[in-house]
Amino acid sequence: MATPAPVRQRAAHGLRALPARFKARDPWLAATRRAARAAIVMPGMFALCSRVIGSPEMATYGAFGAFSMLLLVDFAGPMSQRVRAQAGLSVVWIALMVLGTAVSSVTWLGVVAMVAVGFAVLFSGIVSSVTAGATTSLLLAFILPVSLASPVSALPDRVAGAGLAAAASLIAIVVLWPRPAADPLSAPAAQVCRAVAARLRADAVFALAPDDPGRAACTDAADRVEEAERTLRRAFDATPYRPTGLSSSARALVRLVDELTWLALIVAHSGPPPGTTGGGPVAATCAVRHAAADALDRCAELLGAPRSDPDALAEAIGRLGRRVDAMEAEATASLPVYRSAQDGQGEEMGEFITSLDQSFRAQELGYAVQQIAGNVDLFAAAERRGWWDRLLGREPGARTDPLTSAWERATAHVDRHSVWLHNSVRGAVGLGVAVTLADLTSVQHSFWVVLGALSVLRSNALNTGQNALRGLGGTLVGSVIGGALLQLIGDNTTLLWFLLPLAVLCAGIAPAAISFAAGQAAFTVTLVILFNIGQSPGWKVGLVRIEDIALGCAVSVVVGVLFWPRGAGAAVGKAMAEAYTDSADYLVGAVEYAVGCCSAGPEPAAAPLAEGRQAAASARRLDDAFRNYLAERGPKRAPLAEMSTLVTGVVGLRLAADAILGMWRRAGDVHNERERAAARGELLTGAGHVSGWYHTLAESLDGRQPPPAPLPHDLASDARLVQAVRRDLRDDQGQATATAVRIIWTGDHVDAARRLQGLLAPAARMAAVHGRIQPLPAPEAAAPEGTG
Repeated sequence: MATPAPVRQRAAHGLRALPARFKARDPWLAATRRAARAAIVMPGMFALCSRVIGSPEMATYGAFGAFSMLLLVDFAGPMSQRVRAQAGLSVVWIALMVLGTAVSSVTWLGVVAMVAVGFAVLFSGIVSSVTAGATTSLLLAFILPVSLASPVSALPDRVAGAGLAAAASLIAIVVLWPRPAADPLSAPAAQVCRAVAARLRADAVFALAPDDPGRAACTDAADRVEEAERTLRRAFDATPYRPTGLSSSARALVRLVDELTWLALIVAHSGPPPGTTGGGPVAATCAVRHAAADALDRCAELLGAPRSDPDALAEAIGRLGRRVDAMEAEATASLPVYRSAQDGQGEEMGEFITSLDQSFRAQELGYAVQQIAGNVDLFAAAERRGWWDRLLGREPGARTDPLTSAWERATAHVDRHSVWLHNSVRGAVGLGVAVTLADLTSVQHSFWVVLGALSVLRSNALNTGQNALRGLGGTLVGSVIGGALLQLIGDNTTLLWFLLPLAVLCAGIAPAAISFAAGQAAFTVTLVILFNIGQSPGWKVGLVRIEDIALGCAVSVVVGVLFWPRGAGAAVGKAMAEAYTDSADYLVGAVEYAVGCCSAGPEPAAAPLAEGRQAAASARRLDDAFRNYLAERGPKRAPLAEMSTLVTGVVGLRLAADAILGMWRRAGDVHNERERAAARGELLTGAGHVSGWYHTLAESLDGRQPPPAPLPHDLASDARLVQAVRRDLRDDQGQATATAVRIIWTGDHVDAARRLQGLLAPAARMAAVHGRIQPLPAPEAAAPEGTG
């Protein structure tokens, strides 16, 4: 019977959609690239060692060495640095294999060594992205020999097999589908910079000479900014994990994504109002736009070629700073002052607000571009670091030498609250227990007991249990598939050799493209084929592995429950709450300093430098917790976009406080004897309301109440603030004063922090709904506590 047309159409549509779905699961084909290399090299090493050389020991270590060094590692950076990293990995891999062999014959020594090596390898990931990226591969280098006990006399064959795998892997990363040198985020970020620069130039031209073609050009430029920003976000949100590594340059790019989103919002609100004409303040604000556009173009160039000379960007930033200073002076000199107390006050009040609004938008724009340029410069400086600095995680511009920097970073996490320390201890103990259990039960292929614990151990006990079930289910399915293949193939070894590369390819792609369970199933099929080629034990190898993996999974679950069962998700919520609390306090402190500079009475309080340092320290702790959260291999239930928005919101709040403090400190005002109690009260009241909202948000992120709704814009407060500074619009000589401008701009910065709430509130609600940052139930509700 013919297939109905609608069914055929749906099937055809599904087939056409497969490439897009696969690309969404494996963006930039990173997993496919690693799997393809392993599918070529691993069977080749196994064939060379087992068939040509005739050494089963060499074959085992040649195959698993290639698997470990190609499928579990993918270093970033230019080719020369990738080759150095791969060579360093090979040396350490062989050294750990030798150590594992030396202690494998004595059970207690092997267990102690497993705990020590496991902790050292896991904890060293805090030092740099290079060490973090090699963690699983290095653990496998020790797990394999320590769980397959052999005398020291087996070392020559083991070293020879691992050495061949290391040499082949080194060649493979150079000649077999090399990884692109550029970070996948740098190109779309550069495109956003160029699009915003074009928008700023179009706005400046239209502001100086308004006409219909200019308006159309502004609209087209705005559309291009939106499309470029969406493209950047799609690239960032394409996977459940951060698409870049954990290096300094990668973290700078991750921050840049949200800073460019922030810049796009500022530009959308900073366009010239209809009917403006050139001259005076408009010309000054347009000069700021042109300077900001030039700086963004230099940012785009440096993102495309980070190892080029950064002097052009530094010159552009200096020019932008001078234009902003000139604009602020022009805004003060051209303030509309009141000529009489009876006539025209309402009209002049509107003129005053419009004048300062445009200059504030230009000042906010200049400050945002300066922050972005600093981040781009940090990214480029990190990319220009030498190999030794990268390996030890030395930050660009650090005053200490690389070894000292690495030591300081590591010792900073020797703290009972450190999530990284928790995970390292948990992983080390779990692997040690697995080694003990494998030896006591004399399980065949005890290596898989330890590997099972490594595969499913997570920093969250619930995720550990979920992955244990998935791992067992995948192993069971793989065993059934492998057994069916052996029944169909029989003793046709030639066909098994042809199937081995395909099985390796599927084992490498399946975890990223399908699921963890699918990866376990594909890996089990690979092992069934591998052991049948090498030892011909039949389909029972799959059943043996189910027993082994079950024991390993049980170990991982028990250790996960006993050692800090709540993982990085809970740590991110707590760190985020602290960061918002400290940043909100810093904002209030900056406003208090500002009103102290422009009010009569006691001398103003000292600048809130301690609050600023505390806010920055909290932000760094949040960054560390977020890095660890992203490094977890468990499922990310909260969308990365929402989590990233919440993390970046801390930056936006702190930068608003920085801008207020910097504006008043640069002014260098002496204490003023004129009383401005009304202005002081409005600023402090507004800052208190905004700060209180962020404190409530912090409590919701810490699980104490639901996320709050954003505060509405208080137009009446704006009017009262302008009215309050009327007396300061001119001095005794009738000249307008800069203090009035700064008072209004302070209120504008506080309002910018309020506008940020519109982005943060939905993100906080989404995170709570997905359970990663779970609010506590209301007293009348009986809902269970979230997983953290």
